[in-house]
Amino acid sequence: MTTEVPPWAAEAARMLPRPLLFATVSGAHLYGFASVDSDLDLRGAHLLPPAEVVGLRTGPQTLQYTGVRDGVELDVVSHDLLKFAKLLNSRNGYVLEQVLSPLVVVTSPVHAELTSLAPRLITRHHAHHYLGFAATQQNLYARTGKLKPALYTLRVLLTGIHLMRTGRLETDLGVLGTGLPYVPDLIAAKREAEQGPLPVDAAPRLAADVPRLRAELEAARDMSALPDSAAPAAVGALHDLVVRTRLATSCASANV
Repeated sequence: MTTEVPPWAAEAARMLPRPLLFATVSGAHLYGFASVDSDLDLRGAHLLPPAEVVGLRTGPQTLQYTGVRDGVELDVVSHDLLKFAKLLNSRNGYVLEQVLSPLVVVTSPVHAELTSLAPRLITRHHAHHYLGFAATQQNLYARTGKLKPALYTLRVLLTGIHLMRTGRLETDLGVLGTGLPYVPDLIAAKREAEQGPLPVDAAPRLAADVPRLRAELEAARDMSALPDSAAPAAVGALHDLVVRTRLATSCASANV
């Protein structure tokens, strides 16, 4: 097994029963600490045909496939374009990271438009997502003492701080954690085992750094130059993209 994205990732994503507009890699691979036994998280958007949108029998807004290939556990999730667009416009950090992930396995012109629009949909309120996610992971770490939720806690807080200060998304803990000298050792330990324990000497450092980083994220949110709401032009363009894409599919179906 390997910490690299497998060459068959696109094929795995396309196992979902609807045409994909894009699929990217999320999870530990995106965050820079995939282990030799990490699963592969693929996230994307699909397009329902017109008959499954306007009729009585509507199609699935969310599709999911789980399985194993070459010893790697797969978790593939996709939302219909309309649902994905609504989530993207709701200060949802998960979908923001998915559409802007540099680990692209399936793409399209619609994906290109989404990635161009996404930065103009970022607001200071995205900090709430990262604060909430960090609290969940911190509680998990407190209960289990595991390395994985500790890394997630650090990653989420640092991503939120960077986003609030710069307006740019960065999810790789190896990049974000340069100011924490023990982070490279934690990443190295995580790459050895997905569910390994936290090194003993890291616990007191986390006990000091996590509250400090949470306070930094709250301060960065309060002082951020990001707007309080998404740019109206970007929201309008996102609406137009959904409509154009759906109508184009409808016209194509009518001409068959």
